[in-house]
Amino acid sequence: MDRDSAADRDSGDGRSTRAVREPMTVRTLRDGRYVVETEGGTYVVALDDGTCTCPDHAIRGARCKHLRRVAMEVAAGAVPAPDERVAVCAVCGGEAFVPHDAEGPQLCARHGFEPGVLVHDRETGERLLVVAVTDQRADAYRTEEGRTVADYATNAEYGAHEPVVEVVYVDSLRPDREVGDAKRYGFPASRLTRNR
Repeated sequence: MDRDSAADRDSGDGRSTRAVREPMTVRTLRDGRYVVETEGGTYVVALDDGTCTCPDHAIRGARCKHLRRVAMEVAAGAVPAPDERVAVCAVCGGEAFVPHDAEGPQLCARHGFEPGVLVHDRETGERLLVVAVTDQRADAYRTEEGRTVADYATNAEYGAHEPVVEVVYVDSLRPDREVGDAKRYGFPASRLTRNR
């Protein structure tokens, strides 16, 4: 086994154990790096480059506890990945990790939808299939009738600032037609619930 692989195994160096157990605060920087504050000092970690400004990494070239802690926090969803930024969920106001170049209203993991997911309409209970999540707000997305999604009385109780989710009615799908051939409808994100 090569030297780098042996160091990463943590069989005797304890870096992974310390990364888990020692108190550390990880904060993101705008450039995709992280600041790690510990009792021993404050260091900057570049996860993509695999570097840290701590002496353990700088002198020994080891994959230090700071690099490991940042990787653990990213994997756990506690901080955004290097190519992401923190945004505010348009439904609940919580944190959402989105690509740096994402525009428009955003949704957190709890309120977001992926294409192909079955959902229910809160108003009618009907089953719908998510086709796309747009970056347009309900008060900007226009239907074929020329009205915004927020203009419909059935959407009055939902946020005009929420992103519009495009769906098709499951009952409209036929074996001889593609999903793309079905008529699409736009809904404010919070009007939809995941299938039970």
